Amino acid sequence: MFDVPPPFQSRGIEAYKKTWELFFSWSSAPIPFDITEMSITAGRDVAFVVAAMHCAEPGANGEHKGLDFRLTVGLRKINGRWVITHEHHSVPAMD
Repeated sequence: MFDVPPPFQSRGIEAYKKTWELFFSWSSAPIPFDITEMSITAGRDVAFVVAAMHCAEPGANGEHKGLDFRLTVGLRKINGRWVITHEHHSVPAMD
């Protein structure tokens, strides 16, 4: 997985879980996630999902601030099951 905050890349389920521990350590309250736009392209054994998303991350004063980001997920059908083989989060570059 390639994510917005470090580490730049995480490989394997244990490394992936650790990135969420960091994210959820910011707040004890639930953090809302909304899909604002999504496109799915699927073949027989490969699929891609591209989405625009919004979440509310904790701000410096403890109040949530909005964060718009992009999500790309690549999947492969392995032994009859869809498996995520690539996940990428990014935010638009700011000048």
